[in-house]
Amino acid sequence: MSLEVQSSREETPDPILGNSSRKLQTPGVGALSDTAGRDGDCREEEGLMESVVERGNMTAAYKRVVGNRGSGGVDGMSVTTLKRYLKTQWERIKEELLENRYMPSPVRAVEIPKPSGGMRKLGIPTVMDRLIGQGLHQALEPIFDKGFSKSSFGFRRGRSAHQAVERARGYVAEGYQWVVDIDLEKFFDTVNHDVLMSLVARKVKDKRVLRLIRRYLQAGIMLDGLVEARAEGTPQGSPLSPLLSNVMLDELDKELERRGHRFIRYADDCNIYVRSERAGQRVMKTITAYLSKRLRLRVNGEKSAVGRPHKRKFLGYSMTAEPTPRLRVSPQNEQRLKAKLREIFRRGRGRSLNRVIEELSPILRGWMHYFRLSEVKRPFEEIDEWIRRKLRCILWRQWKHAVTRAKKLVQQGLDEERALQSAGNGRGPWWNAGASHMNTALRKAYFDRVGLVSLLEMFRSFRNQSRTAVYGTVRTVV
Repeated sequence: MSLEVQSSREETPDPILGNSSRKLQTPGVGALSDTAGRDGDCREEEGLMESVVERGNMTAAYKRVVGNRGSGGVDGMSVTTLKRYLKTQWERIKEELLENRYMPSPVRAVEIPKPSGGMRKLGIPTVMDRLIGQGLHQALEPIFDKGFSKSSFGFRRGRSAHQAVERARGYVAEGYQWVVDIDLEKFFDTVNHDVLMSLVARKVKDKRVLRLIRRYLQAGIMLDGLVEARAEGTPQGSPLSPLLSNVMLDELDKELERRGHRFIRYADDCNIYVRSERAGQRVMKTITAYLSKRLRLRVNGEKSAVGRPHKRKFLGYSMTAEPTPRLRVSPQNEQRLKAKLREIFRRGRGRSLNRVIEELSPILRGWMHYFRLSEVKRPFEEIDEWIRRKLRCILWRQWKHAVTRAKKLVQQGLDEERALQSAGNGRGPWWNAGASHMNTALRKAYFDRVGLVSLLEMFRSFRNQSRTAVYGTVRTVV
């Protein structure tokens, strides 16, 4: 039985879509619908849901969900049991989707610590809802992505954080040496459903898809066994959230383009580059008002600011205070890495050095790969030295007794008299880890032999690759 849908000419609010008919009814956002009629690539056909449940689309969605793994939702189903479940239940679920009867399950709430302090609430959908959400994402992405701003880099195919950072450096080098750093307060928790659905409805005309998206937005949150209704926000953890956030914030992008600003947006992080502090303060004031009035989003006054790029950070990077700025790792991210490594070093006191280094290696490689655009070597030198001192500290603790310490120092090349004096100095492990006897006995070459990743060496390798990419090479590869 096919679903009876209202004509798009009717003005009665839809019980699922809310006030998201062709003309938005909520106060303060009427201008959002003014451009809807001028959008030349709207999906007028009513068959988008058929594209969502199509076999090829759902097969690709299944592979993506299984590949991402992740924990189960409120029903406890894991990705390993999804295939068996689909064999018996998919035809029923497919029919419910096509007939507008499918109801998403509540999401399971989990809280994780934020790097800047506090807790971030994530919503973990069931595996089945993740599958359907991924299928929706794949069907909707081609419709929306081609209309997004070229200054939007987050959660988009062919675009990356590195491209955003390089664009930022380019603006500063051009003389736009003040940045309006806008941080949206709890963006994913405060998205207005009616505003968002009005924007989605500009290009999606299949009412079944619109209603399903609305149901996902309104799915309750289960915390401590109780389901709490949700009137705003889109849970982080859903495959749809990244796309929906870009749909919402594309309105901000278009407004900044209309005003002629140079800006970069990555998800809910937005930097606008201007020539003077006065211009920056003016932009901050007007854009804050625009976000509040038109999109009903709040700017975090504590984290947002107008400042020099070398005093701010963007996507983990900062810049040097030079006419031609160089990218560098932000001090906050240096401290964040050290905090993560400290947990490994604490666990390493009772393990072999090789085990500790094995645990360190993927973290250091991944971190360095992300910060491969950095052009300042000092942070990598300092972190390398700090890591080696931490490892020497672990060894000093493991050696425990003065006799053992003297023996180990002699084995590493110290003369016996110096080894005996050093082993019985009565100082603590951290002091000894930085003292000359441990640095002489356990040089960098020792840690290279046991497989410790060197951030500085990786930095030099990336810099050489960068120079080769720019200037070419005459070396012959055999």
